[in-house]
Amino acid sequence: MAAGAIELLERLVAIDSVNPSLVPGGAGEAEIARHIGDWASGNGLEARMLEETPGRPSVLVRARGTGGGRTLLLCGHIDTVGVEGMTDPHTPRVDGERMYGRGAYDMKAGVAAALEACRRAAGLGLAGDVVVAAVADEEHASFGVQEAVAAVSADAAIVTEPTEMQLATAHKGFVWVEIEVTGRAAHGSRPHLGVDAIVKSGPILSGIGKLDESLRSREHPLLGPGSVHASLIEGGLELSTYPDRCLVSLERRTLPGDTGASVETEIASLLDACRADDPALVADSRTLLVREPFEIDAGDPFVDVVRDAIGGSPPAVGVSYWADSAFIAAAGIPTVLFGPSGEGAHAVEEWVSIPDTIACTDVLTAVASSFCG
Repeated sequence: MAAGAIELLERLVAIDSVNPSLVPGGAGEAEIARHIGDWASGNGLEARMLEETPGRPSVLVRARGTGGGRTLLLCGHIDTVGVEGMTDPHTPRVDGERMYGRGAYDMKAGVAAALEACRRAAGLGLAGDVVVAAVADEEHASFGVQEAVAAVSADAAIVTEPTEMQLATAHKGFVWVEIEVTGRAAHGSRPHLGVDAIVKSGPILSGIGKLDESLRSREHPLLGPGSVHASLIEGGLELSTYPDRCLVSLERRTLPGDTGASVETEIASLLDACRADDPALVADSRTLLVREPFEIDAGDPFVDVVRDAIGGSPPAVGVSYWADSAFIAAAGIPTVLFGPSGEGAHAVEEWVSIPDTIACTDVLTAVASSFCG
């Protein structure tokens, strides 16, 4: 039983599934989705491909119950970030209790644990279904989970992101915003004709810093404070020209209760304050992407189901990263996160705990038995 998840993990790590939206020419999810589909069919499970985005499939694997029970959704993404700087990133290597390789930690171990738990559930005679959504593109636009949520009805869900074997009931969201400052180009020898857009951006950058400081005054009990930072800045043409444009890109990490609209209001207020000090400032903002924060009520019965399966009444935690759980919860499905420990998400050296992957499989199986039976 235990060997099944680890053997499957090795196979998944060996398949290049770098997200092509992040790395031009990346392999994408086609091969790994086919492998999961073939594995499912070979183990007597149902497999259904979802491919609204050509060449970027997700796969649904289902252990169908006898009928009349609740459906449990287990979800994990099968795309990875790039491999620059890594040596043999798709050659899984076991060293002691660790497995190394791109995607081992983020998050093919969680996917392998979910699939093995689904396989086990098929032999338990459960009334309800266990469905694994192995989804594409979480590392970029998350269209895979959105396709999956539209295709599956479930009564509860576990996203098997790496949570260090802790029960996670909340995570932050984020909003990406661009602020464009307009100046006037002129030759450096004619300062009376130019307006320096980069210099005009200075108070805006200071305002972003002050906003970040103010956000620290409100803390979520599991997630801490929200934050904002200036991620990118670009502007100017060459040394002897006044820059006619400066673009500041920022990321605002959000807490439950924050929305895209509330962040837009924050940025509008920031720009209004800068214009009050400098009436000649010409600046506009636009929102590029909103990913909502997530939180499940601590008293939700499904939280207790997962806590009982873990054993020992573990406290709930929050995770700082965003995950596909936000989309699942937004569809009205009670959702938590639970997955193995390791290190190196998006890093040159990435590994996952083999014992934790096995233990995670056991917990997911126990949740399925309790919830779907």
